Amino acid sequence: MYSQLMAQSIMYGIFVGSLYGLAAVGFSFIFGVVRILNIAHGELIMLGGYAAFFVFSHYRLDPFLSLPLVAVVLFVLGIALYKLAFSHLVRLNEELRTNTSLLVSFGLILILEQGAVVLFTADERSVVPAYTGWGFEVLGVQLPYFRIGIVIISVLFIFGLQLFLNKTYMGKAIRATAENWESATLMGINIGRMYLISFALASALAGAAGSMVVVGYSINPAMGLEWILKAMVVAILAGVGSIGGAFVAGVLLGVAEAVSAIYLGPYMQLVGLAIFLLVLMVRPQGLFGRQRARV
Repeated sequence: MYSQLMAQSIMYGIFVGSLYGLAAVGFSFIFGVVRILNIAHGELIMLGGYAAFFVFSHYRLDPFLSLPLVAVVLFVLGIALYKLAFSHLVRLNEELRTNTSLLVSFGLILILEQGAVVLFTADERSVVPAYTGWGFEVLGVQLPYFRIGIVIISVLFIFGLQLFLNKTYMGKAIRATAENWESATLMGINIGRMYLISFALASALAGAAGSMVVVGYSINPAMGLEWILKAMVVAILAGVGSIGGAFVAGVLLGVAEAVSAIYLGPYMQLVGLAIFLLVLMVRPQGLFGRQRARV
C-alpha cells in the first residue's frame, strides 16, 4: 500500500511538474534573451486560462483544441505589452534594465489583475470536460488521460521552442542576440525585432500554460502570484535561460512536493523552498546553467 501511494505521488508530481516547467520556460526565456525580469508572467498565464475558459464556455471548444488559438492571442498581446511597457527599457544597460523591468512588470500585475476582476469577477473558474474522470490504471497507479495530455503538450511546446531556436534563421538570430547583442548588431541582426519576437513567444508559452492550468485547476484573477513564484523557483533551479533544464527542474520540483506531501501535508511547499535555497548556496548558476545564463 505504501509503495502504491509513493508511486501515485511520484506520477502526480510529474503531472504537476510538467506544468511548472511550461510556466517557467517563458519566464526564463525572456530573461535569457532580453534581460527583462517580467514578474507579470503569472498574469499572462492567468489571462491564458481565462481565454481558454471563455472559448469553452461560449463555443464549447475543448482547451486542448483551443490551445493554438489562445497561444496566438497571447502572442499578439505580448507584442502590445512589449511595445507599450518594455520596449523603451532596451536602451538601458543590463543591470538597470533588469531592475527597471521589475518595477514596470509589478505595475502590470496590478493593472492586469484588477482588469481581470472587472471583466471576469473574482469568482473561481474551471473547465471540466467530459473526459476529466477518464484514465487507466497501471499496477494500481491511476493515470488520468487529461493529465497525460498536459505532459505531452508541455513537452511538445518546449521541444518546438528548442527546434525553433536551433533550426531556423530567426531562432539562431535570437540565440545570437542573447549571447552578445553588440556582435549580433554588427552581423546585421535587428535586435529590437528579436526582443519583440522573444517577448511575444514567452507570452504565447504563458498562454499555453494557462490553457492547461484551467483544465487541472481552478483559475481566478489573483492566481498569477502563485504561478510566477513557481516559475521563478523553477527557473533559478534550472539556471535562468535554460529551456530544457527548466522543464526538468519543474518536474523535479513537482515530484519533491508531491512526495513530501505524504509526510508534511500542507507544509510540502517548504521542501521546494529548501531545495531552492540549497541550490542557490551550492550552485548559484542553477542545476543546468552556466555562469552566465544562455538560451
